[in-house]
Amino acid sequence: MSNTKPLRVACVGTGYFSQFHYDAWTRIEDVRLVGVCNRSLEKAEDFKQRFNIEQTFDDLGKMLTQVKPDIVDIITPPETHEKYVNECLSMGAHVICQKPFGQNAAEAASMVKLAKQANRKLIVHENFRFMPWYRKIKHLLDCRAIGSVLNITFRLRPGDGQGDDAYLARQPYFQQMPKFLVHETAIHLIDTFRFLVGEISDVSARLRRCNPVITGEDSGVIIFDFDNGAQGIFDGNRCLDHAASNHRRTMGEMLIEGTEGTITLDGEGIVYLRNFGEQKEVEQAYSWLDKNFGGDCVYLFTKHVVSHFIDNTPLENTAAEYLRNVAVEDAIYQSNDEKRVVNICAANTICGA
Repeated sequence: MSNTKPLRVACVGTGYFSQFHYDAWTRIEDVRLVGVCNRSLEKAEDFKQRFNIEQTFDDLGKMLTQVKPDIVDIITPPETHEKYVNECLSMGAHVICQKPFGQNAAEAASMVKLAKQANRKLIVHENFRFMPWYRKIKHLLDCRAIGSVLNITFRLRPGDGQGDDAYLARQPYFQQMPKFLVHETAIHLIDTFRFLVGEISDVSARLRRCNPVITGEDSGVIIFDFDNGAQGIFDGNRCLDHAASNHRRTMGEMLIEGTEGTITLDGEGIVYLRNFGEQKEVEQAYSWLDKNFGGDCVYLFTKHVVSHFIDNTPLENTAAEYLRNVAVEDAIYQSNDEKRVVNICAANTICGA
């Protein structure tokens, strides 16, 4: 990176997943972690020591005023997003916001509008597309290694959703989310499908709840139609597992089928290519680190964002572009409720934003 002036970064939130955010920021030399804000100062002090952060706060406004960050990383639940994003934008900071992006499409669209008015960057922390196996698969698809893609399937099987204590060890609020599987988890694959295959035009969904102790859905099958004629299936069940030494590494298995072959992803992060008409799958070589979450994807996402601000490289996952994911999510819930195929743009006015 070319610019010697480091980015001043402040973070809000110290929940389970935030550790991966802080770790990523500390590993990038062009960054200074100037503040951490949390309702509990004790927790903020703990993170200050762990990640060498300069100051702690229990009030976002005070942090923004005192440390004047270039970027604020909001790592808190969706119900806080609109308030925190607006406060940061009003103080002139660029913002990275954790997904799910707000509580609903109206909040998401409102935040995008305010960012445009403030002339600040608003980015959604969507890290699945930065998992190294998906970057490898994207390269293979761009090289037309399997010709034209006709089908894509992902089987989500993290195996963490059974019993009365499901999710309590890491993210206990999962149990109370009224919309869970799609809003919290499948949204990752919506974005990944779009990244790999293209824009989604129509969806059909059947959702259900398998574990009665949770509030929202934890299982479902979603069929996607793409603008280019391809079709996709998301088959997710958080109560079931897959063959993997770490079920949270890939969280499932993927199969992409094209006119000239297939690409397969297994639970160990291994990518295979099979040519059309042949029996043998050939492992595809690529380098990646099996650390933190999802092949170190939080670091890879964060490095991508820093590169944009330092070297003006192209930016993925702007909030304005992410509205399309939100529109697809809304259409999925509508399809399940109305038991019919739903067209994305017909169902949601923000889909083209």
